[in-house]
Amino acid sequence: MPVPEVPPRRRAGRTVALIAVAAVLGVVGGTAVGYGIQAEREPTPLPALNQTDLAYPAKPAPKGQEPPALSVAEDRGLKTEGDLSKLLLPKPAGAKKSEFVPEDGWRSVASYASDFNGPSTELAYLLDGGIRRVVTTGWRTGRYKYTEINLVQFRSDGGQGAAEHSEGQRRFMDAEAGESQPVKGSADGRTYLLPVKRKAGYEDMYRARAYVHRGDIAVEIFVTDIKKISQKEISSLAERQLGRL
Repeated sequence: MPVPEVPPRRRAGRTVALIAVAAVLGVVGGTAVGYGIQAEREPTPLPALNQTDLAYPAKPAPKGQEPPALSVAEDRGLKTEGDLSKLLLPKPAGAKKSEFVPEDGWRSVASYASDFNGPSTELAYLLDGGIRRVVTTGWRTGRYKYTEINLVQFRSDGGQGAAEHSEGQRRFMDAEAGESQPVKGSADGRTYLLPVKRKAGYEDMYRARAYVHRGDIAVEIFVTDIKKISQKEISSLAERQLGRL
């Protein structure tokens, strides 16, 4: 049943993606304090998109013969129907696992929806779009730099849940971000550098994001730091994660 029309909702975001570091002013020891990065998306479903990333054999079968079985490289389903957590980018050498992601990486749909202001409305939207499961990874580099990656999988029975989910995030980012670039190897994925966030008594907070999908999986990447983040860095993360799907 279609989700009723509602006002735009605002994504509160996961704590790992919202870290701001307190400055010396009035705070002992440089304690880390979170404050919100927010991303809006319209609830109105988008028009149906052309189906992409279909798998075909490398060579057509001779006339009158059955087509050869697809290899893992040719058939995404052999990978994406298994343990989705194995498709996440590995934690870089020397990085520490983020304290803000589940130990096993798996999140319930309800938990994922709670990242949004108006979780019940978001949950209805995600269920209507055919969401199946969510897995996440995250790490900390140094003291204040955090990276998080979400793989959000939708039903692949003819729906366009992953494409629509990514498109909804990008529509907000297109208006919010200060700099954007397409993700190589994707149809419409993009990376974003958001304007630096400044607050009296706090270190400046720099934020980068990437939204891309492949088949029935939407990819979300968040990076926050007290130092400037380059397009090269967020683009490399997006391209490498996309390459694993």
